[in-house]
Amino acid sequence: MKSTLTVAHYLKENAELLANKIVDDIIGQFGFQVSDTDISQARKVYSEFLSFLSESIDCEEGSVPEELLEWSRENGEKTAAKHHRISDILIRYPDTRMVFADFILNISIEFGLSTEDVVLIIKRVHHMLDVSINETVLAFERKSEEILEKTKRELRELSTPVVPIENGLAVLPLIGTIDSDRAEHLMNHVLPKIPELQVEQLIMDFSGIVDIDTEVASHIFNVYRVLALLGINVMVTGLRPELAINAVSEGIDFSSIKTFANVKQAIESNKQKN
Repeated sequence: MKSTLTVAHYLKENAELLANKIVDDIIGQFGFQVSDTDISQARKVYSEFLSFLSESIDCEEGSVPEELLEWSRENGEKTAAKHHRISDILIRYPDTRMVFADFILNISIEFGLSTEDVVLIIKRVHHMLDVSINETVLAFERKSEEILEKTKRELRELSTPVVPIENGLAVLPLIGTIDSDRAEHLMNHVLPKIPELQVEQLIMDFSGIVDIDTEVASHIFNVYRVLALLGINVMVTGLRPELAINAVSEGIDFSSIKTFANVKQAIESNKQKN
């Protein structure tokens, strides 16, 4: 016990100096460049890591410094925000473990620690590193999901614009795949804007639709019914031959909706009626 207390005091008093050496040794194992900012941050974190290790040698197993957790989360979030891979971080941990193992071995020899004491310290180090990995991955996943959802929202906005053509006439180009998310966005965010634009005639253009099936048709008819209830006349354009064939084979009936080959024809037809 006396030896471990001596080691704890040594780690506490020399945390910054030892952290600098550990970081240098870890970076020396990497086969890639590390930025000065990351190196500086790592020195700070490992200094705090060693200080906490010194305090936790004789404490209850399982505790981890909040500074290490916060650093791990920041690493995960920063990696996700830069659209890097989580493996860019995880690849560093085996070398980190090896350097720490050598560091603990040298300390144990210098201070004459027993095998039991060495195992205790190594267990504490590995536990903290494992928790650090977990926090990093979880933060990476949370940030990645946040970025993905933001991107999806932006794409939904861009892929379903209502484009005014002339007084009372607008085009709603449909692009990509109409799934439940896109349909919900159409119903809750796009449709409410159409009356505000004082649209009386709306052209729904299918030119950018990848494929069509009964589910897509159901979503489209829901949009059509809502617009009809609002007194807005709907025309459909851009049903390519393959889409039309698929529609027929799926049993989709467009007979109740006015269809045109393209937007130009729909506009000309509208002008002739007026």
